[in-house]
Amino acid sequence: MSHTTTCDLGGEVMNNRSMLLVLMMSALLVFPAPRVLTFAVGDDEPTRIIDLKLQERARLAAERGLEYLKQTQNADGSWTDKIGRKVHYEYRGRLGKHVGVTSLACLAFLAQGSLPGRGKYGEQVEKGLDFILRTVQTNGFISTDESRMYSHAFATLFLAEVYGMTGMEKVKERLKSAAGLIVQAQNDTGGWRYQPGADDADMSITVCQVMALRAARNAGIHVPKEVVDAAIKYVRDSSNIESGGFMYQHEIGPTGRVQRSRTTFPLTAAGITALYGAGVYEDRIIDRGLIYLRHHRPRRYEALNTFDYYYGMYYATQAAFQRGGEFWTSWHRDTWRDILSLQNPDGSWQDLVGPNYATAMACIILEIPFQYLPIFER
Repeated sequence: MSHTTTCDLGGEVMNNRSMLLVLMMSALLVFPAPRVLTFAVGDDEPTRIIDLKLQERARLAAERGLEYLKQTQNADGSWTDKIGRKVHYEYRGRLGKHVGVTSLACLAFLAQGSLPGRGKYGEQVEKGLDFILRTVQTNGFISTDESRMYSHAFATLFLAEVYGMTGMEKVKERLKSAAGLIVQAQNDTGGWRYQPGADDADMSITVCQVMALRAARNAGIHVPKEVVDAAIKYVRDSSNIESGGFMYQHEIGPTGRVQRSRTTFPLTAAGITALYGAGVYEDRIIDRGLIYLRHHRPRRYEALNTFDYYYGMYYATQAAFQRGGEFWTSWHRDTWRDILSLQNPDGSWQDLVGPNYATAMACIILEIPFQYLPIFER
C-alpha cells in the first residue's frame, strides 16, 4: 500500500526512540496485522486465544508459499498448472495457463491483505486480475485452454472479491457477465456441471458456483432468489441420510426415489459450505455433515497422491470456521499442523494438479481465519 506518514516533531531532531516509533508505525501501515487473533468458542462465551505459536508458524508458512507463487507467476499474469479432469481416481490433463489456478493464487494474495496495485503483493494481484479480465468471453464464460466451470467459478469469486473491496469499474461489468453465466448455466436439478448447458449436476462443481454467486451478491451484483432456492434444494437432496455425508450426484429413479452415488469427505465439505454460502446456518443436515467430516478426515500423506485433498480441506476449513466454537478450535489446530508438515523447502505444496494449485489452496486454508476476504467473514 502507498501511504504517507507525517510526524510533527516541533523542528527537533528525532532521537533513536522517536525514529524507532515512526518506523514501527510505518510498518503497521504498510503491512497490516491479521485482523483475527482470537476466536469465539460459542455465541455466549468469551473469546479464547488460539495457539499463538502455531498461528505464527501458519502465517510464516503462508508467507513462504506466497513468495513461491510470486516467483512462478508468468509474465502475462497467469500461473501454469495441469488443466485436466479426473478419470476415476486419476487426474489427467496437460500443462497450460490456468484460469482457476490464477484466480486461486490471486485469492491467496488477497487473503494476506494485498489488493490490486496495493500491498506487498499488489503487483502480482494486478497482473493476475488483468489476465482474468482478458479471458472473459462475450457470453461471460471465463476460460482458457478448455478450462471448465470449476475455473469459471473461482475466477468469478476472485472478481467479486476484488470488486467488493475496491469498486474497480473495469471489474464490474465483467463480474456481472460472469455471474450471469452461472445463473444461466444452472439446470433443472438446481445444480451445475462441467460445462454451461449440461443437463446433470454434481456437488463438487455446484459448491463453486454457489460461493461465486454469494461473493457476487455480497459485492452488490443481483442474484435471483429462485436460483439460490433451487441450489439449496439440490444440496439438501444430495445429503446421504444414512452416513451423514453428501453425495457426488443424485438422480430421481423410476420409482421416484433418489438414486445415490458415492459419498466422500470433499463432497461433504462442499455440501456444508454450499449451504452456509446460500444462507442456511442451522440445519440437521449440517450437523450430521460435520460429524461425518470428523470421522472421515483424510490423512495428510494422501495429499501427494490425490487431486482432491486440498479441495476438500479448503471447503472443510471454511465449514469449520463458520461453525466456530469447539469444532473450529480443534479443526484448525489439526489442519494447520498437517498443512505445515506438507510444505516443501522451497515454500510450495504439491498434489496431482500441480504445485501452484496446491500452494494457493494451502495458503488460503492457513489464511481463512484472518478474514481479509469478505467471503470468509462470519
